Amino acid sequence: MNLSYFIAKRISFKQAGGFSSTIHRIAVGSLAIGLAVAILSFMVLGGFQKTVSDRVYGFTGHFQVQRFQMSNAFEEAPMSLQSDFYSKAKNLPFLAKMQSFAHKAALLKGDEEVEGVLVKGVGTDFDSLGFAQYLVEGRLLHVPDSGVSNEVMLSKLIANKLRLGVGDKVTLYFVQEPPRFRRVEVVGIFQTYLENFDEKIVIGELQTIRNLNGWTKDQIGGLEVFVNDPGESDELISVLDSSLDFDLRLIDSRDKFLEIFDWLKLLDTNVIVFISLIGFVAIFNMGAILFILIMERTQMIGLLKAMGAKNSQIRRIFFWNGMKILGRGLLLGNLIGLGIGFLQDQFKLIPLDPSNYYMSYVPIDWNWPVFLFLNFGITVLTVLVLWIPVIVIAKVDPIKSIRFD
Repeated sequence: MNLSYFIAKRISFKQAGGFSSTIHRIAVGSLAIGLAVAILSFMVLGGFQKTVSDRVYGFTGHFQVQRFQMSNAFEEAPMSLQSDFYSKAKNLPFLAKMQSFAHKAALLKGDEEVEGVLVKGVGTDFDSLGFAQYLVEGRLLHVPDSGVSNEVMLSKLIANKLRLGVGDKVTLYFVQEPPRFRRVEVVGIFQTYLENFDEKIVIGELQTIRNLNGWTKDQIGGLEVFVNDPGESDELISVLDSSLDFDLRLIDSRDKFLEIFDWLKLLDTNVIVFISLIGFVAIFNMGAILFILIMERTQMIGLLKAMGAKNSQIRRIFFWNGMKILGRGLLLGNLIGLGIGFLQDQFKLIPLDPSNYYMSYVPIDWNWPVFLFLNFGITVLTVLVLWIPVIVIAKVDPIKSIRFD
């Protein structure tokens, strides 16, 4: 058996209740807590970013394709479903789906109040199953293949303002010349917790907007484009741009809602600073604890030197000691971090105030490459730190250390 490894085992956790045993447990606990907090931080950050991003993309798609227009009006210039882009896009492998839409400004009148809204008309290609996660009351909008059903879905925020509920009849007054109105029924109430949508969006039928604008059956306000992997959006922009007709433009949702996505990027910096501080403290503790162990074992070091042990052999004793602490710390840290994350993911134990955090519970994202990187990074840094205090061993004088008390 390797002598250094054998001695390292004897002086680590074997002495129950001894000073060395206590120091080892403190070291393991410090490392485990640091790793667990780092894992949970990235879990929560990733979950928060993914939840907010998915809510935005769920409402707008990853990209929108619209016709060029000079004004910044809410309402779009009509584009045709007979465009070359629409026929080409069906064959692009990275596209998940496309949805047609159109917007029109209106006044929504309840029994007592009036609210300015933006009606978003959706067609038969509307992904009702994907939108169902935001529905809190009632049912989803029914979009018939022909004609109109005069149904709408309101956000919970607008419904509360106007004191409306499922089954109520309301009037939409559309801003155009001459003004026109439609009597519609509220069939569902949704909630995204994002003010950009909940404060103004009403989901209605695309055919209603076609009728109001005098559009033909194949004319729409635009297309919402969903890709399979949002992480590849930057690489896909040029491909989509090259597929567009000359009178169409591509809008990236990240640019359209820049304030939301810039805010999400800013969170990365905060977490990196936070994790760096935790890592520094954990690594510093490891070095300090190893110094303490060396000081406590000064007599043993001197005795081994007097018996002919080389400095490299004695260094390896404390190196193996540190590696044992590292291994137990990593195991315990992963169990704590991943365990708490699993419980939160399954049972939603920690709630949040949706008005401030845009979600009702702490979200969890399982990003395994990040978890592996954290374990690898802490291992490398700890191994480097382990060699710093052992330099002290070379300066230990055998005679003085044996007499050391």
